Amino acid sequence: MSETLATTVTPAGDPAADPAADPSYDPRTGAQHGSVPHTTPEHVAAILRRAQSAASVIAGTSPATRQGWLTAIADSLRTHEDELVRLAGEETGLGADRLHGELAKCATSTVFYGAVAAEGSYLGAGTEGIGGDSTLSRWNIPLGPVAVFGASNFPFGFGVIGHDVASALGAGCPVIVKAHPAHPRLSVRLAELVSDALERAGAPVGSYALVVGFDAGLQLVDAAEITAIAFTGSQGGGMALVQRAAARGVPVFAEMGTVNPVFVTTDAAADSAQIAAGFVGSFTLGAGQFCTKPGLLFAPAGAGIFDAVRAELRQAPSAPLLTAGIARGYRAGLTGLAEAAAAAGNAGADSAEADSAEADSADGYAVDPQAFLVRLEDLHPGSRLLEECFGPVALVCEYEDAAAALDALTRLQPSLVASVFTGGPDDPESAGVVGRLLGQVGRVALNAWPTGVATSWSMQHGGPWPATSRSEATSVGAGALDRFVRPVAVQNADPAHLPAGLHPDNPWRIPRRIDGKLTLPAS
Repeated sequence: MSETLATTVTPAGDPAADPAADPSYDPRTGAQHGSVPHTTPEHVAAILRRAQSAASVIAGTSPATRQGWLTAIADSLRTHEDELVRLAGEETGLGADRLHGELAKCATSTVFYGAVAAEGSYLGAGTEGIGGDSTLSRWNIPLGPVAVFGASNFPFGFGVIGHDVASALGAGCPVIVKAHPAHPRLSVRLAELVSDALERAGAPVGSYALVVGFDAGLQLVDAAEITAIAFTGSQGGGMALVQRAAARGVPVFAEMGTVNPVFVTTDAAADSAQIAAGFVGSFTLGAGQFCTKPGLLFAPAGAGIFDAVRAELRQAPSAPLLTAGIARGYRAGLTGLAEAAAAAGNAGADSAEADSAEADSADGYAVDPQAFLVRLEDLHPGSRLLEECFGPVALVCEYEDAAAALDALTRLQPSLVASVFTGGPDDPESAGVVGRLLGQVGRVALNAWPTGVATSWSMQHGGPWPATSRSEATSVGAGALDRFVRPVAVQNADPAHLPAGLHPDNPWRIPRRIDGKLTLPAS
């Protein structure tokens, strides 16, 4: 299903390093440990042909069959957990505890998407009489081959396997995934395991494949066989995909992230020490490389929350970022934020000035967390303060008037998620804050930090542009399958013309709407 890509070892710093390969670096030291060759155009073309051939076969399989495929993948991930965590640690520096947890969640979510597929409501199946002898039947069909562009910061959750891949397979689509250059060796090994699991579970050839390299990714975007694209990453990368795919009218479900706000009401500010500790823990989690990282906290003036944040940061250790480029971008971002804060008269940096050392130093890509104090009047459109800085940095804005702070929220770019800390159900400010934020974000977390998502039936992980390219979509949770299907209808169809899900005997055992009435399969 996915040919094994050989890993070649090239000494770090070798000027003869192959430009047609993704090198593998250890973020903790900056040392190179091997590389993975890019997929040739001919190989990509062959992968696309196999995916196209498999599309109709996969679409015709029962959701319960695809559930078995996804369960097999999850079992393989669990079996090889120690090997995968070790390899991921070498390429991401995220730490064993974090990676074990992420891999466990990935396996669990993979099983979940299989269960969502088997439950069948994502198919939207229904049939009804529309007058006389006429009938109308409607259901959702898989789009076809899907290209997935994995993320750097979640090697298991949004990588070669993860939410995008599992939900697309669950929806009945072949998947071709592009390896992220931040962890190429891990990508190869994961692809081998996923491919083997699918083959053993009986999935057709072409169900899944991996490609490596920038040009291979562009070839996927331009390929007529690809019907949808899923992406998790930077705004620049996501919008480049959206614009390129627009030439073919292909939907791109890009989750890009922006600055996620936190609002502390006057009543909630009484617990300033706990809020500061939680804020620092949240925005430094994973070295600040979460798309759900809280980036801007609004707190009542006089509550001492910024001072408490500074105290917490003095105990926060440095940590490596994922790549040299991300580390350089973080340092440049700190410089920009410091200049913007200073220009506004707020020299509020918590720690020493941004480290100017090269990202390939002996300490690898390690950086220090930082916080800045800003004013409401500085949060205007076009301000550098409102641009995302990927890494462990956040802003605190102390407000005198809650209504003015709420007005400032409307000047923020829409984002994936926001948190609101309240004084309880009788807090007079909380309802207005939540109502205002729902127009800006995809999810509001009350008295909880936004980092992390639950793979569940009710999760919404998406937000208005530019947080995502499609505000109606979610990349996590049961609704993730909806991205990869589209509705069709047939009028006056004989049972032979209908999918199994609409056959009178309901062999797929899915919920259906018959003559307007929701009908559940017999238990």
